Amino acid sequence: MQKNKLKPKIVITCHNNADFDALAAMVAAKKLYPNSVLIFPGSQEKSLRNFFIESASYLYNFKTINDIIPESVETLVVVDTRQTSRLDHVKKILKNKELEIHIFDHHPSSEEDLEADFIEYKPWGSTTTIIVLKLKEKNISITPDEATLFGLGIYEDTGSFTFNSTTPYDFIAASWLREQKMDVNTIAEFIHKELSAEQIFILNNLIQNASKHHINGIDIVITEVSLEEYVGDFALLVHKFMEMENIKVLFALGRMNDRVHLVARSKLKEVDVGKICNYFGGGGHTFAASASIKNKTLNQIKEELFAILYSKINQQISIKTLMSTPPIFLESNKTLEEAAKLMTRLGLKAIPIVQPNTKHCVGILEHQLAHKAVIHNLGNLVIQDYMQRNIQVVSPNSSLHKIVEIILEHKQRLVPVVDEKKELLGVFTRTDLINFLVQESIPISEDLFKNGKKKEKNIKFLLKEKLSTEFFNIITTAGKIAEEMGYQVYMVGGIVRDILLNFPTLDLDLVVEGDGIAFAQKLAQIFKGRIKSHKKFKTAVIILSSGQKIDVATARLEYYEYPAALPTVELSSLKMDLYRRDFSINTLAVHLNPSRFGKLIDFFGGQRDLKQKKIRVLHALSFIEDPTRILRAVRFEQRFNFHIGKQTFRLIKNALKLDILNKVSGNRIYQELILIFKEKKSIQCLFKLQEYNILKSIHPLLNLTENLQNLFLEINNILNWYNLLYLNEKVKIELLYFLVLLSNLKYEDTKKVISRLNFSKKQKDIFFELREKTKFCLIEFDRYPKKYITKISKLYLLLDDIPIEGILFIIAKIKNEELRQKIAIYVAKFRRIKLAISGKDLIALGLKPGPIFGEILKEVKQISLDNQIYDKQSQLELAKKLIDRKKITF
Repeated sequence: MQKNKLKPKIVITCHNNADFDALAAMVAAKKLYPNSVLIFPGSQEKSLRNFFIESASYLYNFKTINDIIPESVETLVVVDTRQTSRLDHVKKILKNKELEIHIFDHHPSSEEDLEADFIEYKPWGSTTTIIVLKLKEKNISITPDEATLFGLGIYEDTGSFTFNSTTPYDFIAASWLREQKMDVNTIAEFIHKELSAEQIFILNNLIQNASKHHINGIDIVITEVSLEEYVGDFALLVHKFMEMENIKVLFALGRMNDRVHLVARSKLKEVDVGKICNYFGGGGHTFAASASIKNKTLNQIKEELFAILYSKINQQISIKTLMSTPPIFLESNKTLEEAAKLMTRLGLKAIPIVQPNTKHCVGILEHQLAHKAVIHNLGNLVIQDYMQRNIQVVSPNSSLHKIVEIILEHKQRLVPVVDEKKELLGVFTRTDLINFLVQESIPISEDLFKNGKKKEKNIKFLLKEKLSTEFFNIITTAGKIAEEMGYQVYMVGGIVRDILLNFPTLDLDLVVEGDGIAFAQKLAQIFKGRIKSHKKFKTAVIILSSGQKIDVATARLEYYEYPAALPTVELSSLKMDLYRRDFSINTLAVHLNPSRFGKLIDFFGGQRDLKQKKIRVLHALSFIEDPTRILRAVRFEQRFNFHIGKQTFRLIKNALKLDILNKVSGNRIYQELILIFKEKKSIQCLFKLQEYNILKSIHPLLNLTENLQNLFLEINNILNWYNLLYLNEKVKIELLYFLVLLSNLKYEDTKKVISRLNFSKKQKDIFFELREKTKFCLIEFDRYPKKYITKISKLYLLLDDIPIEGILFIIAKIKNEELRQKIAIYVAKFRRIKLAISGKDLIALGLKPGPIFGEILKEVKQISLDNQIYDKQSQLELAKKLIDRKKITF
């Protein structure tokens, strides 16, 4: 409870993942701030955790942020760091107005440092040294236990006085602590203890996996190890390795649990490992540093590490010396055709775009997009509507690492170099980067340039958890078959997206790098399924006995001969196959071959967009090439509660301006609308189609007025009610929705819309017949409401031959609440009731077959409904009476 919490005015803390220096510096600082409270953020080093648990927490009464009221703190004392990113545990305190911040640190400054009222910075071997010499200067007494703890901090951060960062002051501090009865035997137990069998095994792996790299004149060793669980004292093992092999600069990567731990050590001033680890969200000083990295693989981190080393070790390499200048550019009001001609003539793959009559850079245009636009006879479009807008730029003094990050992480082919006013000075391209690395003989793996590979992670266990036993069996078998045939097979598209979003999934799509039809035949044979193949498109569908369908495609590239055309197909690789898809969230793939089973492949940032809940197309002409993607964008936006990205929404508006939907066949539009109608959020989809002016683009007469929107909402409520009845008569949702959507239009206008959507003759006949019947019923109900409220038989006569879609529409349209309830009762109870007698029974009574049969049976049903007569004998007696009354002769 709040009232039981402490209200300290002074709090002392250190960085997260604390080491002995941080712990010791905190306790030492408490001697300078006696009335303070110590908040320990935790540590992953096993020896430190054990020490803290066994003694420090008891002796020094450490607290957590949950033990105090953050608003009460007036002074925050931070030791062994200045970086805000390493102080998440006290962010509530940092929000306090007029908070006074005191810092004791031996790390150099960085861009994310706290603004402090008092800083005691010394470039010494440890932060503990700084505070211990303060205590010595002020003649503050300490206990032998405190002296030992402080000594432990100094010994650890100076490598027992062997690191180059060690200064005379560290020796002076240790000498004074020894005078205060520091126990060197205790320190030796922590610093120089014997290695366990597990640690020796890890150390051996570090040695075996080590590789030496000559980077800008300096030898650097990089090593790695993968472990299933966290192992304490990883930094100790790295230090041991460095001592054994006499290494000058060492970077060790340890994959443990869900993250990678980076420990860096340097004996050379030229390699500041503190700054390098800072790029990974870690920290430290020039000669010793570390970082804990989540959501990246070892390969990703190594590639980034190489890029940082090459740019940071040789600082004189800047973009200013490497960029192409003067830059070639185009103004944003030029056409795509002009851009295509210029880039073709000069051999450019991309070009920076500036505001008219200025050099103010506002975007980039790629040659491929401009060329496609010309092929589609859209060269007259203006550049500003189709250029990349949210681009990364650099200053002329930026490091090479920044360029690598933009080109590889953001997949930006060209990087504009601008001044502080965003005036274009030059450009740096992907080709420039490759040429520089080749010329400088920089041995970076070619994988550095395979953007897709950087996005891989393994979701094997997620597949097993989320997929049904049948699905999991299919995909594992598919992987084995592909391996036997020498192919690669992938699960792609919506199923991968839905697994990651934890959505139920029914579709199973496979892509094969090989002969997809031959592969499908083998898979179908094993699961005893039928196969339908399409040789032109190199695709096949497997239909299993359970009814489950498996779509199999040969990895292919689709291109469009003209806007809104059906695609032409060429064989290609997986990456090109995925590039043809609609949105980034649908480009994810999972490798199924046994050797790489479960590897998630993401060439186009699909994972990022899933996380950001964004619908994004892959290129600027996506909606031009396939306008039906406009409707799909809305459907996915509503289904997943995502948002359409700004650039994608702008491209939708541009496509609508070009009236691009008018070039799509009515049948394709119709099919997309049917898919929308079947969505759980179909009503929201329709409202968005109206809001985005997409309905009017399908046909100018389609307008979801406020009255129609209210009618759709009412239909939605009625459908929910009807579904709860669990009746056998299923609703054809498309028929009902079209009935509502077109209900405001006159007959001739309705015919125009239906013709645009390419209804078949049968669909037209069904629709117009239902429309006329509902119209007649509504007129009847409006004229004689009491007539239909009093007797259920009257409702039966009027509604019996109307399909359920028409009756639900009628309920939604009627304003008389009593009549609505009566019709609802009729649907729920009486519509399902069948007569117990039939024509055979009338024949048995001696009646000859003829039109009179229908009259008699209808009247029997009317009387039976009003009087609730349902048994056969009673209905037969009724029939006899009707026959007698009609004076029927035999």
